[in-house]
Amino acid sequence: MGKRGWWDCLRFTILAGLLAVAGAGFGQDSGPAAESSSSAPSRDEVRELREQVRNLREAVAAMRSEAQRYHAETIELRQEIEQIRAASVTRVEPASSAGASVDAASYQVAPTAATPGETQPDQRKTERAASLEEEYQLLSGKVDEQYQTKVESASKYRVRLSGIVLLNLFSNQGTVDSIDLPTLAYDLPPGASGGSFGATLRQSQIGFEVFGPQLAGARTRADLQLDLAGGFSSAPNGVNAGLLRLRTGTMHLDWARTSLVAGQDGLFFSPTSPTSFATLATPALTYAGNLWSWVPQIRVEHRWSVGEDSNLLVQGGIMDPVSGERPRSSYYRQPVAGEQSRQPAYGARVAWMGSLFGQPFHVGFGGYYSRQDYGYGRTVDAWGGMSDWDLPLGRQFSVSGKLYRGRGLGGLYGGIGRSVMFSGDPASPSTEAKGLNSVGGWAQLKYRPASKLEFNGAFGQDNPHVADVRAFPYAQSYGDPTLVRNQGSLVNVIYRPRSDLLFSAEYRYLKTFTVENANYTAGHVNLMMGVLF
Repeated sequence: MGKRGWWDCLRFTILAGLLAVAGAGFGQDSGPAAESSSSAPSRDEVRELREQVRNLREAVAAMRSEAQRYHAETIELRQEIEQIRAASVTRVEPASSAGASVDAASYQVAPTAATPGETQPDQRKTERAASLEEEYQLLSGKVDEQYQTKVESASKYRVRLSGIVLLNLFSNQGTVDSIDLPTLAYDLPPGASGGSFGATLRQSQIGFEVFGPQLAGARTRADLQLDLAGGFSSAPNGVNAGLLRLRTGTMHLDWARTSLVAGQDGLFFSPTSPTSFATLATPALTYAGNLWSWVPQIRVEHRWSVGEDSNLLVQGGIMDPVSGERPRSSYYRQPVAGEQSRQPAYGARVAWMGSLFGQPFHVGFGGYYSRQDYGYGRTVDAWGGMSDWDLPLGRQFSVSGKLYRGRGLGGLYGGIGRSVMFSGDPASPSTEAKGLNSVGGWAQLKYRPASKLEFNGAFGQDNPHVADVRAFPYAQSYGDPTLVRNQGSLVNVIYRPRSDLLFSAEYRYLKTFTVENANYTAGHVNLMMGVLF
């Protein structure tokens, strides 16, 4: 090979090397470019997330810095207040003769002596201290208020906790059905002491209320009320271990003038009860003219405006058909007479509400119907008509009450707890059943000489028809089936020195009559202290 051949070979080798290098470079550049082109959206999302995280970190850091600044300002305010207080007072020697003994009580606190030029700055410091202290107390009160009203829940909606811790000290003269919640008086049994004394907290209550979102233009809310009057534990001193009991629990849909209520609640067609803290577990004058019950129900309410200060309220609904019978089992729910009828109970009420003498008033009229089936074709149509009122007689006096007439009202604590009377053994197919007719009511006079003090006096009576009791002497009854009249009267005073504290004293007198014209009496004294929350 000549010189020219070697030169051509060298040129070819150099050219091949350059092409190889260029090809490698092109291959290395084309891969990342394609990858960058395909993953551009992912990188943008990551970049956006990083930016959001950075912003959140900056916001958290700012909040921490602000919280530390507020904390430091609070400490500085406290120190400044203490310094100004210390500078504005001084201890001077006691005004006593030389050599006399000196005690702490003889020291006086006086303003610091100051020159005329120092008087004005000291005065400004004092005013500044007072202003700072007032501001500090205001802020502390706001913080305490927010902390007190904050109740954490699983949902984002506000929950409010309420209730009362109530202590009852009671004493009875005579024989009653329940020594802490007496409703009936009985004959003195042989060997009895003729009275009793005790104390209880089982009438204490706790409640929850939740405020939900709006639905179809209606505000939603719900509440639940419990107490400890569900019975007694079967253990030594079990009377002091009251069992938890459901009172009421309702759900509300509230529009401007219409409401839908579902749950367990009081009788909407018989809403009022006498004022008493001696009988929170069962309303006052039970079995003595006061129709009441806590019953599962669904009702609708509508309000019409009648003038500037009054409204017309119409209510109607269905409810569980209670008949006053005890459950047949402690574990399984078996149907009783009202539920065996296979239909609900019905109720309705019309009421006029307004303002009189600057106080609210109402007058209402209600009705009730329920079918009861006692087996073997024995059915009873239970019904009731009632009226209720609460009328101011001025700024300090008011009168309230209720009247009713009906049949088969044992489930509503009418007829002294009896709905029907039987001619013989209720389990026998040949025994007849008759709905027990009854009439009753109560009235109360209230006197409020001050906003923190009130006096109440009330009287009530439940009067089953004597002819029904004589004709059918057997009953599914709470008490003695021969009872034909029960009277109750009470007087009490309620003092509330604060909105969350109350003291009360009550005297109650019971008188119960039988079909043989016998009558029994009992007296009950109750002293109460309660703290509301």
